[in-house]
Amino acid sequence: MQFVHTREYLNRGDLVVVDCSHRCNIRLMSDPEFQSYRSGGRHRYFGGHYDRLPARIPVPEDGWWNITLDLGGGSASIRHNIRVLKSA
Repeated sequence: MQFVHTREYLNRGDLVVVDCSHRCNIRLMSDPEFQSYRSGGRHRYFGGHYDRLPARIPVPEDGWWNITLDLGGGSASIRHNIRVLKSA
């Protein structure tokens, strides 16, 4: 499985903003959920499949978070940007 990944410490109320040149699956996951995702297991996440971008995903609680982008099994050369709008 091919995916783009970044890991950051985020605070509750921060907003993850993802822009991508293609529609894609975007997941915001804790470390244990990310490990399950990587091994092909069941996992829970915030986000989903986005046809319209940029996607905006609120962070539910303080902690280390993994942000992934994938094309759902497809392949392409994508351009993407992941940024975090910090809560006040």
